Amino acid sequence: MLNKIIKIAEDAGKLIMEVYNSNNFEVKIKSDNSPQTEADKKSHNYIVEELKKYFPDIPVLSEEGVSIEYETRKDWSEFFLVDPLDGTKEFVKRNGEFTVNIALVKNSIPVLGVINVPVIKETYYGSLEEGSFKLFDGKNVKIEVSKKRKDEGLAVVQSRSHSGEEEDKFYVGYKIKEKMSKGSSLKICLVAEGKAELYFRSGPTWEWDTAAGHAILLGAGGYFVNKDKTPLYYNKEIIKNHGFIASSFKI
Repeated sequence: MLNKIIKIAEDAGKLIMEVYNSNNFEVKIKSDNSPQTEADKKSHNYIVEELKKYFPDIPVLSEEGVSIEYETRKDWSEFFLVDPLDGTKEFVKRNGEFTVNIALVKNSIPVLGVINVPVIKETYYGSLEEGSFKLFDGKNVKIEVSKKRKDEGLAVVQSRSHSGEEEDKFYVGYKIKEKMSKGSSLKICLVAEGKAELYFRSGPTWEWDTAAGHAILLGAGGYFVNKDKTPLYYNKEIIKNHGFIASSFKI
């Protein structure tokens, strides 16, 4: 299953790059005020089609096909949760910091995650059972979170688009050595591979924004909780997270 999902994510990334390199794509604004491009739709259609082909018994919930009622979803014991293009704002800005996210959620917890970074042709993947890894330059390298203690000088990662006052107040409680900015789920990947120790998100996100990164971070030995430090579950009636903390140590 994992190898097939990695292949699907990488091939979706190639479809996204076709649009990205065309230098001519239309940007639409959706009802939630977020942007959408042809690349979002192409990636969505391909991923959903391939997942249904190879795993017909597992339902799929994707950002671009989200109109599945909770009355149907609430009985799912497992499902794929997909963000076909995470970081559309970064895609439009052409800074390369966008990803393809595919997660397998079981009993409201992400147990497997794959994140492809199309521009640099890197893929993160992992699970709690097997650990987490990074594919790049023909290498397959195991990744783990930083071993720094919370009272040491920490590197924190911030959103390019969503940093704010609440985030700054949270970081006051820690000894911060370095701050980095990244787009999309790459922020979670930086914590998973030990390049940062902490990522606080104050505002809401959709479940598909975090599920794949959540699984990869757990597989790398990290922690992922709501911003009030309670467990973060998936397939809620309203599929939003209301802030979260991704970290290399227990908060």
